[in-house]
Amino acid sequence: MPHALPEPGALFTLAADRIRRVAAEEWPGEPVTLGAHVPSVTGYVRRVHLGGREVFAKDSVLGLSLVSVLRGAAGDGDQVRAAQAAYATSPTSLLAREAAQLRALDATGIRVGRCAAYRDGVLFTEAVTGPSLLDLITKEPARTADLMSRSLRSLAGLQNPAVAEAADASPITERGIDTTFRRKFNGISGRAYVGRLGVDQLDERTRRGAVAVLGGVVSRLLKLRLTPAPGPRLVVYGDLKPEHVIWPDGPDEQPVYIDPGLSRGGAHQDAAKLVSRTLLAVLAEPPLDGGAAPVVEGIDAFVHAQAREISRTARGLWLRRLMVTWLMDSVNILSTYLAAPAALPLPDHARAVVDSTPALCTVLDSVSANLSAGTEPEATWRLALAAVTRAATR
Repeated sequence: MPHALPEPGALFTLAADRIRRVAAEEWPGEPVTLGAHVPSVTGYVRRVHLGGREVFAKDSVLGLSLVSVLRGAAGDGDQVRAAQAAYATSPTSLLAREAAQLRALDATGIRVGRCAAYRDGVLFTEAVTGPSLLDLITKEPARTADLMSRSLRSLAGLQNPAVAEAADASPITERGIDTTFRRKFNGISGRAYVGRLGVDQLDERTRRGAVAVLGGVVSRLLKLRLTPAPGPRLVVYGDLKPEHVIWPDGPDEQPVYIDPGLSRGGAHQDAAKLVSRTLLAVLAEPPLDGGAAPVVEGIDAFVHAQAREISRTARGLWLRRLMVTWLMDSVNILSTYLAAPAALPLPDHARAVVDSTPALCTVLDSVSANLSAGTEPEATWRLALAAVTRAATR
């Protein structure tokens, strides 16, 4: 007889109780008040008020996404609770590694949402207020290329020996695009996973269409991702989403970064994640003023600026690999949202992505087909951006 799936309410109550207890132990004598739950598909995040200041508390359930846990990947509720008790004390847990990375980044001068404390599996980080990269792009689309370039330039310190040592000692490979893609879509279990997507999120007709397209896209990408990444393996930020780049002092100052996923990877990886999530935002929630075109043009300028740093002979391979990584990341996040159970609260942007599933699938299908056909990389890139612009003006 199959075990009952974990229930979100019970899981969240356990996480909230753990956060309250750990905060009280870490700051004895401070009044601790739990604030709003921040919806996420990856971990349980809660605002916490400590007297007159606010921090964010994050609790990772077994290092897995909440979607995976709630779909039974770690067993029933009792099994998850027992496993989590041991996992929270592990020095190699996901959030223990994130705490170590935040401290290393802060010590070497890269501005981050500082680690306020890490204890018994709960990570507390200082609150960072200000517009995100995506907020600024939406407000000033003409500055897209400049803002994206600044987001990468301010991470030049990632190659600092102290940061490299932290990345090698406690890498967070779970947030890597390729690692996630291989885990999700490997073999028979991967095909079964695709077949179940959208059950709780889409009407049946839209769901069938999305499953058919995504099955083909995944099949192409499993072959395309075998192309070796160009250049040396550098320290990469690993989770460089636009919402993880915050500008508390304005767009002409240095940004602050949150939620690192440091590991070793190709020189294209951080740029690819930034491009992927910005294009996804353009597709899901096109800018109201001026439409998608100015942002897409800015992304194009940003990518070509990055390509100029690559040797002429390697540029084609670099651009091709960037596009493959973009598509893998888009499939990763879309499939996570489509696999989410109805009872799991989704962030607002996740709902916008789910609602744009047909448009996004059209782009993924077109670009992956051109890549599989061996179309020249620059031509494929131009066609890809044109497909995004068309889909965003639906």
